[in-house]
Amino acid sequence: MTGTITFRRKAVDRAMKWVFYLCAFLVVLPLFLIFFDLVIKGAKELRWSLLIDLPRPVGEPGGGIANGILGTVVITLLTMTWSVPVAIMSGIYLAEYGRGKFASAVRFAVDTLTGVPSIIMGIFAYVLLVVPMKRFSAWAGAAALSMIFIPVVVRTTEDMLRTVPTTVREAALALGITRWKATLRITVRTAWPGILTGILLAMSRIIGETAPLLFTALGNQFWQSHLDQPMAAVPLQVFTYAISPYEDWHDKAWAGALVLITMVLLINIAARVLTREKR
Repeated sequence: MTGTITFRRKAVDRAMKWVFYLCAFLVVLPLFLIFFDLVIKGAKELRWSLLIDLPRPVGEPGGGIANGILGTVVITLLTMTWSVPVAIMSGIYLAEYGRGKFASAVRFAVDTLTGVPSIIMGIFAYVLLVVPMKRFSAWAGAAALSMIFIPVVVRTTEDMLRTVPTTVREAALALGITRWKATLRITVRTAWPGILTGILLAMSRIIGETAPLLFTALGNQFWQSHLDQPMAAVPLQVFTYAISPYEDWHDKAWAGALVLITMVLLINIAARVLTREKR
């Protein structure tokens, strides 16, 4: 009788283990299918000229997305310049000082913004910035992406700071360190690997956003160094190529999508590597 029960337990354990393996496989399967599909369809246009040349008019062979890559980097860095300090400081407030109705209102606003569709952010930035300025610009695009970036980093910062043991804070205060110094130099430093991961993951999200930039940055077929003018971005160029009636542009859309997902994968890998080194 005991042997039968033991055999049944082992059989159920093996079966559940394979169920877990299957579920994990189903989670990662879409990523590999998307990536391999992009590789198959975009590999024929994936050449060095794609990364260093400007788009060419219809009918001319060649051309690339160099201005889109530069625009994506510029708009992303512009977004992070003011979004990272605001998001981290807000997360510190919620984790260390946030009590009462105002903190609850801030948390509610952050949670709500996290779930708002990105196209709504683009429309809001269009009404708030593009219409008064009477022009599309990189500034407006960065502002729209900031509204997507900030809530994610705020929640990540708050959650990571709450994982720091209370004894760490108490030890710092017992040594006579003021609370704000203990928070910035000890608590934040302890939770920094998780905060950095959240920043990089939020960055990888905004890099692939298209809808907000359609209403704000608009796109450009040339090099653009002025932030108050329309600026290209890889998602915008992929969108433009994909909706065109030209087969050559469709191939460039697949190649651009492959470049974009490669950028996102590299950022996610960097987040994992940096976190592991910090630990």
